[in-house]
Amino acid sequence: MEEAMEDKASQQTRVWLVEDNSSFRTSVQRVVNQLDGLVCDGSFESVEAAFEALETTAAPTVMLLDVQLPGMDGISALGKLKELAPETHILILTVFDDADKIFRAVCAGAAGYILKTAGMDEIGEAIQQVVDGGAPMTPKVAKKVLSVFSKVELNHDVKPDYNLTGREQDILRLMADGLIKKEIAERLEISVHTVSTHLRSVYEKLHVNTNTGAVAKALREGII
Repeated sequence: MEEAMEDKASQQTRVWLVEDNSSFRTSVQRVVNQLDGLVCDGSFESVEAAFEALETTAAPTVMLLDVQLPGMDGISALGKLKELAPETHILILTVFDDADKIFRAVCAGAAGYILKTAGMDEIGEAIQQVVDGGAPMTPKVAKKVLSVFSKVELNHDVKPDYNLTGREQDILRLMADGLIKKEIAERLEISVHTVSTHLRSVYEKLHVNTNTGAVAKALREGII
């Protein structure tokens, strides 16, 4: 019986939460633990506590990260978190919806940006979406991101040469359209594994760590 429980736990997607509001932290953790295939086995009130945990504990698949925290703020912590846990998808979960914070978070490696006002169901959906390869954002946040990109002055005459292949650029364009890996694979008639291989190459060439970071840089520099 005990072995069966351990096997089930090993098959679940692990989620960590960094949130200083104890009441909200408890509510989110409870919701995550009620969702099929997910378990929130790490709950911290500061990024410093999360840093310490990552030194001795395997990194989770997904981390929900608040922006305003005691000590280092969430956006400033993204760089070190990506160093300590490069495979972890980090979702910003915050009350702040101003364009500057959203843009900074995306460029720093956030895999998505969700407002706390979105509701517990949408937070659960966002976790599942990022696990599936998506970049979840509430409609209000997505609108602000598009607004920022539309105001960025791009130099289309002199584009940086990152040596991206045609297929890599195709995948970037589809990601910018909001498609996830499975949908991109179907559109291009290739396997999801092949999409992932191309994305790893894109990340290396663009010096980024996430889907959203790659799209942000590609749009900002006129690559796509």
